[in-house]
Amino acid sequence: MRSTQDNSRRGRNPSPEASYDEASRRRRMRSLRRGGPDFDSNAKFLMVFVAVLAAIVAGKLVYLQVFEASNLSKQAEAMRTNTVTIQAKRGTIYDRNGNVLAMSQDCTTIYCNPNEVQAGSIEEAAKILAEDTGGDESDFLSILTQDTTFAYLKRKVDNSVADQVKEDLAKANISGVYYLSDVRRVYPYGSVGSQVLGIVGTDGDGLTGLELYYNDILKGTDGEMIFETGSGGTPIAGETAQTKDAKDGTDIVISLDIDIQKVAEETITQGVKDYSADSGSVMVTDPTTGEILAACSTPMFDVTDTSTIEDGATSLKLVSSSFEPGSIFKLLTMAIGIDNGLITPDSTFDVPAKVQVGSDWVGDDDNRSYEMNMSVREILRRSSNAGTALVAQQVIGADTFASGIEKFGIGSKTGIDFPGEVAGIVKTREHYDNASLGAMSFGQSLAIPLVQMVKAVDSIADDGTLTTPHFLVKKGGETVEWKSAGTSVSKETADQVTDMMRTVVQEGTATAAQVDGYDVAGKTGTGEQAGETGSYIENSYVSSLIGFANADDPKVLVYVGLNGTPYLATSSAAPLFSTIMSAALSDLGVEPTSGTSS
Repeated sequence: MRSTQDNSRRGRNPSPEASYDEASRRRRMRSLRRGGPDFDSNAKFLMVFVAVLAAIVAGKLVYLQVFEASNLSKQAEAMRTNTVTIQAKRGTIYDRNGNVLAMSQDCTTIYCNPNEVQAGSIEEAAKILAEDTGGDESDFLSILTQDTTFAYLKRKVDNSVADQVKEDLAKANISGVYYLSDVRRVYPYGSVGSQVLGIVGTDGDGLTGLELYYNDILKGTDGEMIFETGSGGTPIAGETAQTKDAKDGTDIVISLDIDIQKVAEETITQGVKDYSADSGSVMVTDPTTGEILAACSTPMFDVTDTSTIEDGATSLKLVSSSFEPGSIFKLLTMAIGIDNGLITPDSTFDVPAKVQVGSDWVGDDDNRSYEMNMSVREILRRSSNAGTALVAQQVIGADTFASGIEKFGIGSKTGIDFPGEVAGIVKTREHYDNASLGAMSFGQSLAIPLVQMVKAVDSIADDGTLTTPHFLVKKGGETVEWKSAGTSVSKETADQVTDMMRTVVQEGTATAAQVDGYDVAGKTGTGEQAGETGSYIENSYVSSLIGFANADDPKVLVYVGLNGTPYLATSSAAPLFSTIMSAALSDLGVEPTSGTSS
């Protein structure tokens, strides 16, 4: 009893359970007063998180619906459409006389949806296609079994061939093959002029030659056909294809004369065989305008069948390859001396059997062992290396020579409108060594594309006026103007050099270049060729001849070169020159003269 009363009186010791609950409650109250976590704050955090997430999702929806709607629509559209290019007709290429050299012709491209060709009909379809188009049956089987909804079967076939395919497939009840109007390049003169004209690829772009150089003019603008397909890629029946018409390219007239071109190609091809040359080149120009009447180099190719093309066949070596020009360069050396008042055609020199050029001794082809008194005219007539080196080193000098060949454009691109032109390798004055002047004076120790010699000698034929060798004459019916490139020498100098060139043909190393009834001015060249080690290859020359007619009123200039031949120009390039020059003069209707060689 006493114990009970004491507890009651104190009032401080409730039952153990009651004391624990009360303490917990007091602790929670203290926690609230101190700002600790509770249920309400957690709820608020959750609400904020949900709101942010909703804002992100809403933003993404707005971005897709507003900003990406167009792109998504296009992607979806692309998944159910096919687009086929409709090639524009390339412009026609005419020669100077209005002959069509290259034109675009309507044809048909055959394509298919392999998924639509019945499995049991694939082999029969391949057989029909091979028989009608001349292709390989296995190739068509490969195409018809592709896992795709669009594949080309045969591109650019004759319309009559396509009609036959359509008829035969219809008889066999084979579906899934379709036809598209197309265009292709055709060449009325076959392989003639292929190198100059160039190749057009299956996509309608020019790949080589003038087709490449003037691609932007000739190409036009392609159109397109868009047709809707089902889920399997099959065109939807009854749906009308959307067509954007192609815009045809522009016609051009080039300076080529197809008849002269044919003679040039045939002559140089036979010449390479007859004179055991590695290759040969020809360029025929009108020296008063720079228009190129013919141009080619071997090997050549047939643009109507490009399945097999030899290396280098698509390039004009006259433009893209550099050679040591040899003795035709002596014309420029003497022209520089005359134009600077240092020599005349009658200036005479005591020319020893050999002249020192750097550490070497240079002699003439006749291997004479004695000194001769020669005029400048005689030096050119005999094509004396020793005489030319003597005049260059003792009279003209390095400064005047370097300035003079620069005026002729030697070592610089001519600006010819043909792809792949190189500048050549010609030392500038500051890089001359002891041998440079003497060796360069007769066409050694420098390498140039021979179109540079054509341009330089064109200027001698045209009273010193430099013209740019070119092919383009008219574009879209309008004449294209080619401005003069300046002057190389005076008219008086040009006339004197021309007269000496006449002597070379009448009495000198170029007698085999004569054309009966015509007054021809020319110069031979036999340039040694350096090998990979830098030393000259024995009995390997660039044998060439360059000249024009008639000498007093030039209408035609011809360059002929044989590369890597063991024959000198006198007996190789000269007769080839005569054949081509004769054909060109006759074709152009140039009248013979009274003061001619016989």
